[in-house]
Amino acid sequence: MGNAVRLPLALLLLVALAACSSNRAKTPDAAETMTPPVATSEPGVVATPLDADGVVGAGMAAEPNEGVVNLPPELVDRRVIYFSYDSDTFGPAEIELVAAHARFMANRTGVRLRLEGHTDERGAREYNIGLGERRAQAVRRAFSLNGIADTRLATVSYGEEQPAAMGSDEASLKLNRRVELVYAAQ
Repeated sequence: MGNAVRLPLALLLLVALAACSSNRAKTPDAAETMTPPVATSEPGVVATPLDADGVVGAGMAAEPNEGVVNLPPELVDRRVIYFSYDSDTFGPAEIELVAAHARFMANRTGVRLRLEGHTDERGAREYNIGLGERRAQAVRRAFSLNGIADTRLATVSYGEEQPAAMGSDEASLKLNRRVELVYAAQ
């Protein structure tokens, strides 16, 4: 077998062995009772159980990993602000989401945020780049109103170039009208 085939087979074997070993009955030791960080689909973002102050939970040791931001689990899958068609304004639910992220960032001065503006496929390329930028700037203003220093925020517009969903149906178009919150640590 070639190396290209061996690696996926080895990974499959490891997953199967891990599943089998987790089914056996035994008393867990302290290391096994600790909840490990949960990797997300985005590089550099890890969810780790945190206490109310945003500190790694009791019994947890944060690994020193420059560039990794440990988000609380309730924010890990909530890093996208959606917009209506041809709009750069958002509603109360999105305002509360920005406020929750701002509260997380408040005492973490080493955490930075890149706001990536996106649009659906409708409209000219130049118009969509501008609309994506206006969306990112609207979210930036909301963070600023929640006390986050402008120097900790960066914006970029991708327009229609990086769709979250392929297709021209309304469900796909809705997913593409967004600003993604991309965390980075210094």
